[in-house]
Amino acid sequence: MAQEYNIEQLNHGRKVVDFMRWDTLAFIISGLLIVASIAMVSVRGFNWGLDFTGGTVIEIALEKPAELDTLRDGLEKAGYADPIVQNFGSSRDVMVRMAPMDGPAGQELGNKIITIINQTAQQNATVKRIEFVGPSVGNDLAQAGALALLAALIAILIYIGFRFEWRLALGTVLALAHDVIITCGILSLAHIEIDLTIVASLMSVIGYSLNDKIVVSDRIRENFRKIRRGFSYDITNVSLTQTLSRTLITSLTTLAMILILFIFGGALLKGFSLTMLIGVSIGTISSIYVSSALALKLGMKREHMLVQKVEKEGADQPSIMP
Repeated sequence: MAQEYNIEQLNHGRKVVDFMRWDTLAFIISGLLIVASIAMVSVRGFNWGLDFTGGTVIEIALEKPAELDTLRDGLEKAGYADPIVQNFGSSRDVMVRMAPMDGPAGQELGNKIITIINQTAQQNATVKRIEFVGPSVGNDLAQAGALALLAALIAILIYIGFRFEWRLALGTVLALAHDVIITCGILSLAHIEIDLTIVASLMSVIGYSLNDKIVVSDRIRENFRKIRRGFSYDITNVSLTQTLSRTLITSLTTLAMILILFIFGGALLKGFSLTMLIGVSIGTISSIYVSSALALKLGMKREHMLVQKVEKEGADQPSIMP
């Protein structure tokens, strides 16, 4: 029989942080952020990239670095509305993105763009790559990206529904949805271009946030089974205190790496790294004040964990035939 511990023994005499003291305030702030994010997405929408809207991408190699604003102004004066001009790789490599338009496409469009660039920058540039994305392909990618995020959340709900007691499972899934919704709201507010790298970043945020929440939930479940005395409120605070150092070290290390990627990763990785910075920060907070606090509000008790343990052990026992 496993040895049981009281709260003081389990926490080795260390101080227990009263996280749940602020749960009501955290719920209010999270609720306001979710409402604001949904309103922002509904009113402002997203700045969809060419991966979803369709258009043309032209990669150009310059002889010497040139001012991007100058190149952008030259293209706009030539009649190309809202071109996106940015460096990638080095200061002499330029990527030009343009929305779908009537007129020439492919190599003919590339030649026209090169002529404008040469006249504007007073040098001889060459085309490295031309890629055209049709609007229908963009719509398919947008639907596939949304379905991928939805499928990930459903798969997670199924997994942790079997892995943990349903109150912990529901709190975890709602916390993940909370992270994605607020991150999308910030992307809409900042008018960040949404492309396939952003979708990949959102999936990474879900995976990282899920890992943190499963660690916290597993410690809560184990402490409910080990601690002999104490209310659910106290046991939740003990569990969060015990996992606090792990959460902070992991989150700060991850954020440091993402920040380096944001600073030195170049223009093509700005959106990916910024989305990760936002998502990881929100996910760390939601592991405490959404996932765990919500499970506690739903009435999580020791009896529920013990029943789940008995059912699991019973299912693992081999059947005895008469």
